[in-house]
Formats: sequence, C-alpha cells, structure tokens
Amino acid sequence: MRPTPPPLSSYVASWAPGPVTAEDALPVGPVAALSAVLDLPEAVAKDGEPLPPLWHWLHFLHWPAQRELGTDGHPRDGHFVPPIPHRQRMIAGGRCEITEPLRLGEPAERISSLGTVTAKHGSTGELLFVTERRELRQRGRTCLVEEQDIVYRSGRGSVRHHPAALDEAAAPDPDGTWQLPLHPDPTLLFRFSALTANAHRIHYDTPYAQGEEGYPGPVVHGPLLALLMLELVRRHAPARRVASLSYRLRRPLFAGEHLLASGTPSGSGADLRIATHREARHATAEVTFA
Repeated sequence: MRPTPPPLSSYVASWAPGPVTAEDALPVGPVAALSAVLDLPEAVAKDGEPLPPLWHWLHFLHWPAQRELGTDGHPRDGHFVPPIPHRQRMIAGGRCEITEPLRLGEPAERISSLGTVTAKHGSTGELLFVTERRELRQRGRTCLVEEQDIVYRSGRGSVRHHPAALDEAAAPDPDGTWQLPLHPDPTLLFRFSALTANAHRIHYDTPYAQGEEGYPGPVVHGPLLALLMLELVRRHAPARRVASLSYRLRRPLFAGEHLLASGTPSGSGADLRIATHREARHATAEVTFA
C-alpha cells in the first residue's frame, strides 16, 4: 500500500508571508488594449477618467523570469503561493468594496496581504483555499479593497466532469434583462493572457490543455468571465456606481463555445451570470450600487 500523504494543512502550518506593497502608474495602454480585444468602439476609460470595476487587474502585473515558470506555465514559487507539492491552482471567486473608483493615469499603490488559509475536502480530494487581500490607494486614500479566493490541490483531481467534445454551434437560451453574447476563440484567450501576464498553458496551448490537463480545449479565464459580467453593468447602467461586488467561478467553459453573460437589475444592484448551452451558471456575480 502507498503511504497516506500528509494533509495539506501540515504544509502551511507555519507559512505566514508578510504584506507586500507595489506601485503602478495606471497607464492608459492596457485599458485601450482590452477594449480592443472585446471589440468595443473606444477605450472604456481615458486618462484621468474612472476605471471600471475590476479593470485594475490589467495593472500591478508580475512578470517572473522564464526560468521561474513551471511546466504548466505558472510560476513555481510566489510570495502568496502555498508550499504544497505538485501544486495546481484555480481562482474560485472574490469580493470587492469600492469606496471611490481608481482614476486612470494617476499613480496608485497596492498593499497585498494573506487572508485566511483553509483546508477542505471536496469531491476531487483535499483542497486548500487561500484568500489574498489587496488594498488599493490613490492620492493617499483607500479606493477599493478586494479579496480573491484561490484554490490549490496537490496533484490531479480524481474526478473530472468536462465534456469529451465541444458543440461549437449550440448557443445558450436567452435569459435576463441585460445580455452580452461572446464566442471566445484561442486568439482572444491568448491576447487576454498577455494583457494579464498569465502564462498558464491551459488558456492558449490546446495540445497541453487536452493531453496534460484533460480538458476538451483551451479554458476561458475566470477573470475574463468576471469582467464580462461587470461589463453588463457598465453598458446598461452607466450612471450607477458600483459600491460592492462579489463573484463566484463555478464550472469551466472552453474556447469555441458560445457563452451568454446576462443580468437582472434590482433597485439596489444586479444579479449576473454566465451561461452556455451546457450550464446555466458557469459563473455568477452580485453587485450593489452606491
């Protein structure tokens, strides 16, 4: 018999990385670039204008040396990466409180710190949930505070529930007051990877995604799904300022599939979701207006 591996909690019992501060000038280039990737007629914000919620993900990027990447494209080590063996990583969701929007083109500061670290047992084995907290400041004031929940496992999951093949013709049923369809292809995913400094090969390397990870094709980025849901608010409620939001990434979807971001507004906010013909809730989000 193989010996039972130690619990993941044992690897992080004394793991306590301290806060890290970073600065960024918030240049206009990345916002203009993502606007083009999403086929928008113009940049969502210009110099000095408010940055839409979550678009700060295009800034404060970390580019490790090539030798520091693992075979999957992820950095082998990192300040907030837990020291567990044969590590696999996925974003589960997050929350954001926005006191005032960040202004594009103005210097900003980000203070990152470790939040909670919790080991849980799921259908695919033991998982480690790590929450990273980020406080973003501008002009000496805290503009937003976000938390991102990242799930780690050691080795491959024991159970997969991905389709063996993709139906690239089927589309989700219309749903919601607000709707935004998208048909992401590998080119779009490659460009989004570049804009977010994400070298994880599941998003652009089809042979790797299929042969090594067991997916039917390149995986659409979770942060892209979150941004698409928030894009519904920017387009359909431009006069309403988002004060808080939360999002959850539930099941992956893949390049070539037709997706639909849809939303249902209420008096104080909106409920948002991402659907394909396979699944009505690949991702969900809630926003509250100021």
